[in-house]
Amino acid sequence: MTFSELPVEPALTREQSARIRRINALDLMQMQGLDDVAGRIAAALGQPYAMVNVITNVQAFVGLYSAPGMPPVGRTMRVDHGYCPALLDRTGALVLPDVQAWARFSSNPVVDQVGIRTYVGAPLPDPDTGIVLGTVCAVGTQALPLSTGQHSLAVIKTFQAEVTELIAARARSY
Repeated sequence: MTFSELPVEPALTREQSARIRRINALDLMQMQGLDDVAGRIAAALGQPYAMVNVITNVQAFVGLYSAPGMPPVGRTMRVDHGYCPALLDRTGALVLPDVQAWARFSSNPVVDQVGIRTYVGAPLPDPDTGIVLGTVCAVGTQALPLSTGQHSLAVIKTFQAEVTELIAARARSY
């Protein structure tokens, strides 16, 4: 490999730098019990994958659940893959019962590489700074009827509140 082939890390924006500083200050990468939360998210939504995600220059799944028999998922993913990075600038959840129904989301690399057809996620704002630190989400390989959207929204908001409270408790202890 020559130097011209080495990947170049893009410069971080002020927002990305602030998010990374806060994730590090709270030591969120070391939070315990989030795999269990991810498992409960997957069960509540009936999906094969669920994550508690913090987003730096990558998506880091600090909580991860993969259903038995499904292809395994690694603990990190590029920020230009998946749907969670779209939540960094949102205050509300994102429910995509069938990602193919939205042109913006249907061409995402996880559709072709993993076969993702449904997504539900919610941002995790830092209670002290308001910075969105990551997300809670679930994904599946089967499209769902649009009628499932309200239920999915209610469920993911419940887990959003739970994990946001865990982050707040962690902030109080630091």
